[in-house]
Amino acid sequence: MNTKLKCLILDDELPGLTYLKLLCEQFSEVEVVKAFNDPQVFLEEIHLLEFDVCILDIEMGGMNGLQIANLLKDKAIIFVTAYKEYAAEAFDLNAVDYVRKPIQRDRLKQAIDKAIERVEKARQEKTFVQLNSEKGKALLYFDQINYITISDTDSRDKMVHLSDGKILILKNISFDKLLDLLPDNLFCRINKKEIIALRIIQYFSYDEIITSIVHNETPIHFFLSDIYRTDFMKKTNP
Repeated sequence: MNTKLKCLILDDELPGLTYLKLLCEQFSEVEVVKAFNDPQVFLEEIHLLEFDVCILDIEMGGMNGLQIANLLKDKAIIFVTAYKEYAAEAFDLNAVDYVRKPIQRDRLKQAIDKAIERVEKARQEKTFVQLNSEKGKALLYFDQINYITISDTDSRDKMVHLSDGKILILKNISFDKLLDLLPDNLFCRINKKEIIALRIIQYFSYDEIITSIVHNETPIHFFLSDIYRTDFMKKTNP
């Protein structure tokens, strides 16, 4: 993945929650966005949080983890529980994994790896993303993007150069956020100011990329910086 797997944790027992959070923080590919010990507070705040996967205890006071999972549409779910009798229900909900307590680090790592694989696959299967533009909400289709640059007027905004020659201004969004939303196999950051679609690359050398996009009868060139060269070479190696 381009960025870390963003994770929420819910377990109503504080010792278990603390231990689970500690384990997750040991994985460099995981970012714990927030940990909750109250299902109600979790439900009140979830719409304000950005996350990829939720690690849920099943047996909790009030609302259990299975009920909560039903509300988390299109999100990867990892269940953790001391009870084996919920396994069938968990997989009926298409859970990523079902981890028995007491949780072992290696076993949790297996579940995290599965979640990363599912999130990445879902991202690559999507054909568009909804983003805030200067004209309001915009559906940005991946196959229409040629390249993305920093706005000339405000570095917090980004200019999307589309295949039809138009430019869409995205409001207040970072390159890291964009890379998290764009399919990893279709786009690459090449320097501090630009992301390009791999499909527009025609030729490249150590520090220069020549594209199939023509402006004033001349192909558009891009600079490939040292920082992003390794990732670029991996993505362009068949």
